[in-house]
Amino acid sequence: MGGADASGATIRVRGVEATDAAAVGTLLDVLGYPCTEAEAVGRIAHYRTDDRQFLLLAERDGTPCGLAAVKLNYSLTRGADVARITALVVSPDCHGEGIGRRLLREVESRARKAGAVRLEITSNPSRTGAHAFYHACGYADGSRHFVKLLGD
Repeated sequence: MGGADASGATIRVRGVEATDAAAVGTLLDVLGYPCTEAEAVGRIAHYRTDDRQFLLLAERDGTPCGLAAVKLNYSLTRGADVARITALVVSPDCHGEGIGRRLLREVESRARKAGAVRLEITSNPSRTGAHAFYHACGYADGSRHFVKLLGD
């Protein structure tokens, strides 16, 4: 999915390739989840071997600037697949350029094609800017999310 934005920059959203490991690591760092290039190689491989997940990269004039990770899960309560965005990030120098919206549109399109009836996004309560962005893109507040780490 390509096209130019208002500034004339070419924006493209595509599936992540193994050669995108450095960009994936950098974007995960921006999101607050440190990831080396070597770690990103393994994470990308996991996505590329599971047809219930997809990983998208946004590029502005060929430079990686955004990332979205999505997983499809069968919902017992809905009787159909639900897609969940597990990561969405845009480089700070690209905020306000429509890249996050482009990533969301591509995720929505792919989720529909895969048969998902719902798209969910989990976001840390402290990310108020992200919450405003999701609301502006037509997303409503949903269920409350609870977490328990399963360490030693």
